[in-house]
Amino acid sequence: MTDQKVAVVAPTGIAALNVQGETIHSFFRFPPRPIGVEDVEEMEDKSLYTALDVVIIDEISMVRADVLDGIDRFLRLNAREKTESFGGLRMILIGDPYQLPPVVATRAERRYLGATYKTPYFFSARALRESGMETVELRKVFRQQESEFIDLLNSIRTAHVTHDVVARLNDRCRPEFEPPIDEPYVTFTTTNARAAKINEESLERLKGRYKRYESEMEGAFAVAESPPLPAPDLLALKKNAQVMFVKNDPERRWVNGTMGRILKLRSSSIEVEIDGRQVDVDPVDWEMVRYRWDHEKRRIEAEPVGVYRQFPLTVAYAVTIHKSQGKTFERVIVDLTGGAFAHGQVYVALSRCRTLDGLVLRRPLARRDLILDRAVTTFTKYRHLLSREPAADSQESL
Repeated sequence: MTDQKVAVVAPTGIAALNVQGETIHSFFRFPPRPIGVEDVEEMEDKSLYTALDVVIIDEISMVRADVLDGIDRFLRLNAREKTESFGGLRMILIGDPYQLPPVVATRAERRYLGATYKTPYFFSARALRESGMETVELRKVFRQQESEFIDLLNSIRTAHVTHDVVARLNDRCRPEFEPPIDEPYVTFTTTNARAAKINEESLERLKGRYKRYESEMEGAFAVAESPPLPAPDLLALKKNAQVMFVKNDPERRWVNGTMGRILKLRSSSIEVEIDGRQVDVDPVDWEMVRYRWDHEKRRIEAEPVGVYRQFPLTVAYAVTIHKSQGKTFERVIVDLTGGAFAHGQVYVALSRCRTLDGLVLRRPLARRDLILDRAVTTFTKYRHLLSREPAADSQESL
């Protein structure tokens, strides 16, 4: 706990919902395009920003350099200190640059960023060079316990890959593998279309009728053109369907990423089996929040501006690698049909699994699948140049 005034932001709507924060673009009033000087506003009412002590940015690996420079300019205009980096606020940036990179969606964005920055990554932002930020490397692994698997993953993560590393992982290749019905495996794919196809075909093979559950939306969720949806708007299920929970349970019966199997489909609740346990699942709320300064109470409050209500479940025979980030699974099938195409993609896929024995590859890994952006390795090698002091050891959950 802290008595400092803190705001938590994230680069995507889903990431913001997961940390009960606000999106970067909403909090700093940015347009949905590369951020230039003209896009950063000086606010008439600066009370929220002048009250802040700390801004935490989650999933920093997905934040572009122009966005971080935009945050610096915005806080210089609207926070306490115009002449200090990030308006004099303490910035805490959390993430792993070896995981999924920032999205550069169009050719125009690539041209703009290429002309302005050495790389699109957050660490190319001018604001970081001026701020003298300290970097802390997190070392302790919680997700995996096996030293062999941890060593293999670290080799993939940093592209220090030998023939023996690839051969050992390819020992887990099972092209014809069919998961036992009582062992919930989830398949990771590189595209939404491939994941949707696997889910649809798997549901169709189940006997019985579909039961469909529609979500409810209020406030900002209801009026937004493409709101971030943490669970399907229309959830179509059958008895015995394999599902994944997409929100932590306050009673700790499951966490975000827990796998289960549908036992009963009722109108107002769903019975799910988790590792032999039966749990009743009710619809839950996700709140979209916006930070505001409460003048009377003299504190920053996260004000709900929208509610999304749905069962915290999704059909989970397959998910994209992108959507697996941040989750943990006991049994994983990695399907690289069409090949990997992004930095960190294979590492994220492999490292979501707890054990090597729980991992299955649909096809052998090839060197061309192991894509690593050398800009990331250069940053990690020379990150001490951003620091005032040597990096400290801490703890990491890969």
